[in-house]
Parts: sequence; C-alpha cells; structure tokens
Amino acid sequence: MDAIAALTQRASVAKLTDPAPTAQQLETLLKCAARAADHGLLRPWRFLTIEGAGREALGELFCRAALRETPDLSETLQAKLRNMPLRAPQLLVVIACLQEQSKVPEVEQLLCAGAAAQNIINAAYAQGLGVIWRTGDMAYNPHVLAGLGLAANERLIGYLYLGTPVNSLPTAKEPDLVGRCQTWP
Repeated sequence: MDAIAALTQRASVAKLTDPAPTAQQLETLLKCAARAADHGLLRPWRFLTIEGAGREALGELFCRAALRETPDLSETLQAKLRNMPLRAPQLLVVIACLQEQSKVPEVEQLLCAGAAAQNIINAAYAQGLGVIWRTGDMAYNPHVLAGLGLAANERLIGYLYLGTPVNSLPTAKEPDLVGRCQTWP
C-alpha cells in the first residue's frame, strides 16, 4: 500500500480475530516504530507482546487490580475485565522509558513513544492488519503497571490490539480540517 494512502485512509478496527500478525509482520511494525521522530535518538520506548495464554493472564491481572480498588466488584464487571485482552489475538503494550538524565524533556520522550505507537498503527494498516489503540483505567492502574513489570521511570502509552479484521479494512471518513491550520501572524 502506498504510504500516503495508508496515512489518509487508515481507520481503527475494533473487531479482530485470528491470525495475529506473523513474526515478519511484527518485525516490520517494530522497524517502523523505530523510525518515529526522536529528539536525541534516545529510543525512549519498549514493547511487550501478549498473545495466547498471556491474554488470559493479562485479563486476570486486570481483574485483580480492579478488585484491590473495589472489593465488591460485580461478577459481570470482573468477567468484562477478564475478557478485555481477548478482543484480539495479539496485544502490543507500548511503554515510554523516560530518561531523567537526558536534556530531552519528559514530554518529548512521551511524544516519541506515542509517535512510535502511531507508526505501528499505520504500518499495520498498510499490511492489511487490523489495529486499535486502547487505554482506559487499566493503562494507568499501578497494580497493572507493576504486574507488567514497568519501572518507576516508565509510563504505559497504550495497548495496541492487533489481528485480522473480522470485516474488510474500513476507510476513514474525510476529516473536517476547517480552522485546523491558520497563517500566523
């Protein structure tokens, strides 16, 4: 797929199924992540892949974390938490690794990790894969972050749910760009 087409037509895909990206596709996604804008060439990010039984383990981690905060959590909500990671055959957890001794401000390092995630999303779409970026409470819960092994200097940027679209890849609607770019002064 042409790069401009991938960038202008990409849309999130929430309904995903097997197969997950192949090892070669995943390698391509990570190579694209490495091309994100990166002030200071810090590479202030890392990724965790979660698939197979790991998705069930992540669901259990979500549930345990929620129960720590809300011990009387309903069975329905517990089941929802357990099933969240099962919505795609593979998850890619995007983590910002903040380097405090760097002259590059923390916000720029966070943006770099976000740009790496966006490159992955665009590359997935270009390869015909479905992907959606999700966050929510489980992206910020300290028990989940500890369970995933994040260090004190790390922030979870998001969960990228990857797989094969249940339906054909959607094309995004044309954005309304009126007023989004002005001439200054």
